[in-house]
Amino acid sequence: MNPLICDACGGRTDQPAVAPGESVVVCSDCGARRRFRRLPLYCVTGPSGTGKSTVARRLADRLSEDYVVLEQDVLWVAGLRDPAGDHRAFRSAWLRMIAMIHQSGRPAVLCGTVVPPEFERLPERALFRDVHYLALVCESEELARRLRARPAWREWTEPRIAEMLRYNDWVRAEAESMDPPMALLDTTRARLPDTVDAVCDWISATAAADDGPLGERPKNMV
Repeated sequence: MNPLICDACGGRTDQPAVAPGESVVVCSDCGARRRFRRLPLYCVTGPSGTGKSTVARRLADRLSEDYVVLEQDVLWVAGLRDPAGDHRAFRSAWLRMIAMIHQSGRPAVLCGTVVPPEFERLPERALFRDVHYLALVCESEELARRLRARPAWREWTEPRIAEMLRYNDWVRAEAESMDPPMALLDTTRARLPDTVDAVCDWISATAAADDGPLGERPKNMV
């Protein structure tokens, strides 16, 4: 199950070696080769307040036959909150867990704030065929309104809201230039069912693109 542990010698690595062009992990200790399922990962990302968690709950019902839907914040615990390396421990833990989940044969949809530079440079990235990113975004005034309306325990102070608005602007400006580019979905005026439909359409179209041309984007994708 765990592609970081060799079945032959029991060796463990933090730097998985994947044979070029193959779904084969190679043990750095004994050279044993083991096939594994190298599936794509779908990331539904974006700033806080754009609807990721709300959408995730609906996606779990809509996609359960073909995908495993996960919410990133469940691993936001003390031991993984080290900010070093863009929260490398937190990001690596998620990629390792998802790589194991993929061995069940169903690809994962991860809902949570992440951008390509935080995943693409990690050694665990080699365990995935592709990682696709769809960022939910929102106009600044509406995003600020949503964050101010959150319960007090979430501690959305004005300085923190201002920081998130800057992040929202950065995502909107830089999405196309990232490697790989992120698709954008504006949720400012979208009804929840429409947003869920658009995310499902993006996943379906992106998955189909492996075998053919990418279908038409949903109308509120930019």
